[in-house]
Amino acid sequence: MYPIITLRPRKEESLLRRHPWVFSGAIGHIPSRLREGDLVNVYAADGTPLGVGYYQIGSIAVRMLSFQQDTEIGNDFWNERLSQALQLRERLGLLSEQNNTFRLVHGEGDQLPGLIVDYYNGIAVMQAHTVGIHRFRHAIAEALQQNLPHRLKAVYYKSETTLPYKAQTGAKDGFIFGETDQDIATENGLQFHIDYQGGQKTGFFADQRDNRRLLQHYASGKRVLNMFCYTGGFSVYALAGRANLVHSVDSSTRAVDITNANVALNFPDTTKHQAFAQDAFKFLQEQRTKDYDIVILDPPAFAKHRDALRQALRGYTRLNETALRHMPSGSILFTFSCSQAVSREQFRLAVFTAAAHTKRHVRILHQLTQPADHPINIYHPEGEYLKGLVLYVE
Repeated sequence: MYPIITLRPRKEESLLRRHPWVFSGAIGHIPSRLREGDLVNVYAADGTPLGVGYYQIGSIAVRMLSFQQDTEIGNDFWNERLSQALQLRERLGLLSEQNNTFRLVHGEGDQLPGLIVDYYNGIAVMQAHTVGIHRFRHAIAEALQQNLPHRLKAVYYKSETTLPYKAQTGAKDGFIFGETDQDIATENGLQFHIDYQGGQKTGFFADQRDNRRLLQHYASGKRVLNMFCYTGGFSVYALAGRANLVHSVDSSTRAVDITNANVALNFPDTTKHQAFAQDAFKFLQEQRTKDYDIVILDPPAFAKHRDALRQALRGYTRLNETALRHMPSGSILFTFSCSQAVSREQFRLAVFTAAAHTKRHVRILHQLTQPADHPINIYHPEGEYLKGLVLYVE
């Protein structure tokens, strides 16, 4: 039996609907000497057991691991949850000669809140967003080994920047199982350097895999501009789709270097690609979009929390308006938001406002989201973070 957290009266409704978060304002009684990351049983005010989770300091006070009160959070639990996650990816056909890059665990979407695991050609990059997951990192690494016995070469733990700063966990990035200097993985038959040690997030954005494939379909004979290119994923797919010209732009010289390396890895003799280390807004404000048939806007999150929502929506409107204003008639815009705090409707309204300001005739060709290896728990709509539109501009 774990320590018991009791909710205030009538605060159990969300858990009965299987939403995996308990907010601090819903708690009526909390045990003394409870440490951040401790496992807890959660009870309704009338004594009804609601499940097992782990405690954390902040507005989200408990993240639920199970809605069964007798669940023991041990090796069997981690093995079962990781087995379920792997089975889904196998059913999706993501482990093949043409693809060994995918998200293996997507937090609440895989009933493992606070945990991200991305798989890159035998390397599992684990990221903890909570102290509770941090405390189980070695058990999770062991479960990864058991579920991927012939595929797993190493587990790299990358949580220095994702764990709460005030928790003072002393977490250090590094290998917690195996070790390798391999950094190349395959996605849809294309190869990429994965900067899992020094890059953003886990080193690569697998969440745009399907959307990159869609761009490849449109790219033949086109001039393509990839803004906020990071590792150049969209650029490589555009070249694979036989684009006539591809330009990649990012404010980071490191990102530009990785983009150039990824282009060279797949198209060593191409003369169709050029990368620029330049501020995106400055590049767009120079009316450069008039020179391209396809423009991709995939910026970093403008709003990482709801307090920044209004400013973020203004940013999305400004960015899309700047791009749309000078795009030639018949061109296509791929535009995205990865801000969890921004809803699909809010993002669409921001882009609508941008189009209205330019007085361009714009049609929606596709409404995009994250791929199936980034599943959304139907009881946790907050997990739908990636929104995208493909627009035809006249």
